[in-house]
Amino acid sequence: METKTMTYMQALRLAMDEELARDDKVILLGQDVGILGGAYGVTGDLYHKYGPDRIIDSPLAENAIVGFGIGAAMMGWRPIMEIMKMDFSMVAVDPIVNHLAKYRFMSGGQIEKMPAVVRTAIGGGTRSGPHHSYSLHHIFAGFPGLKLVCASTPEDAKGLLKSAIRCDDPVVFLEHKLLYAKKEQIPDGEYLIPLGKADVKRPGKDLTILTWFRQVYFSLEAAETLAAQGIDAEVVDLRTL
Repeated sequence: METKTMTYMQALRLAMDEELARDDKVILLGQDVGILGGAYGVTGDLYHKYGPDRIIDSPLAENAIVGFGIGAAMMGWRPIMEIMKMDFSMVAVDPIVNHLAKYRFMSGGQIEKMPAVVRTAIGGGTRSGPHHSYSLHHIFAGFPGLKLVCASTPEDAKGLLKSAIRCDDPVVFLEHKLLYAKKEQIPDGEYLIPLGKADVKRPGKDLTILTWFRQVYFSLEAAETLAAQGIDAEVVDLRTL
């Protein structure tokens, strides 16, 4: 398979671009995702490529974004809902955990699928202040009915986001702001990574470090430090919480 060098951010955009082109039921909505290309530039020029009917600039109302997405998913669409920062997901906790996560199971078979993705950026270290730096994955990981994805590499970002968009269950897809600029070779063309499957980032026989997201890189550094002391540490990236 051919590869190309790409940032984490570009890999996310490519994943959405490919899925928007593949399935005309895929739509993207959120604050500033359209003309401005997203708060961090992730959505880029998708608005100009697919138009305002599929790349939808929403009001500044996270509960409305998720509510619209829930209704769209129930009617056969595959919405990607962007909440600019995870801090703002607190405004939408009720529709995410009490409706998005539960409707399919509460419908008595009337709702066969709930194919919806909530994308949001997490993490501090960007001088964004106390209202823009939360990492709340531990909260949403505790609610049944949601798949929670933390992609640590550009390759994982592309493969996992494509799988999330195709998933018939709701997925909360997290993106660490300090990973957006990270570069690596990623597979070109059709490339999927199954949800729920961890990845061994470093083999080892003496102990196992279970980690995820940006902490993967710190764990790999720690494993190298241990190796210098004669300890062979395995590093496992959970990827899906």
